[in-house]
This record gives sequence, structure tokens and C-alpha cells, in this order.
Amino acid sequence: MNEQINKPQVPPPNYLVFAILATLFCGKIFGIVAIVFAAQVNSHWNAGNYEAAKSASRNAKIWAWVSFAAGLAWIILFAMLSVFGVLAGIMQGAFN
Repeated sequence: MNEQINKPQVPPPNYLVFAILATLFCGKIFGIVAIVFAAQVNSHWNAGNYEAAKSASRNAKIWAWVSFAAGLAWIILFAMLSVFGVLAGIMQGAFN
């Protein structure tokens, strides 16, 4: 009975959709880590381990953002290399 009083009302967000989208479109490895943590949130919550659910939620969010940042970094790096490649071609006279 005492446990019912201390139980928080709302489970923490699991960020599963964000983790899946980050995996598909950004960093694969970091996104998989985010999916694993996101999948743990509800199971910890249903088991009554509320602190572990909060921790898994926090970790899922962090790793999803890391995956997003890694994907963004790759896009920026690819764009920069493409621009430098075009500029190098122009300087060499490859487009004449």
C-alpha cells in the first residue's frame, strides 16, 4: 500500500521514435544504443524500478542526440569535401 503512494503518476518518455529516426537517418551505431535504452524504459517502469526507468530515459535521449549529431557531422563533412573537390577542379581547369 505504501508503494502505491510513492509511485509517480506518469512514466518518463522513452524517446523510442526519436531513437529509431536517428538510427535510420543519422548514426547507425549510436542510434542502436539509443533504441536499446528506449526499450528499457517501459520495462523498468512496469517492474517498479522508477529510478532505472528515469536513467534509461535520460540515456536514450542522450544517445539519440549523439546519433543525430554524428549524422549531421557526416553531412557537413561530405558537403565540405564536395565543395573543396569542385573548387580544386576549377583551379585545375577540369571544367573547361
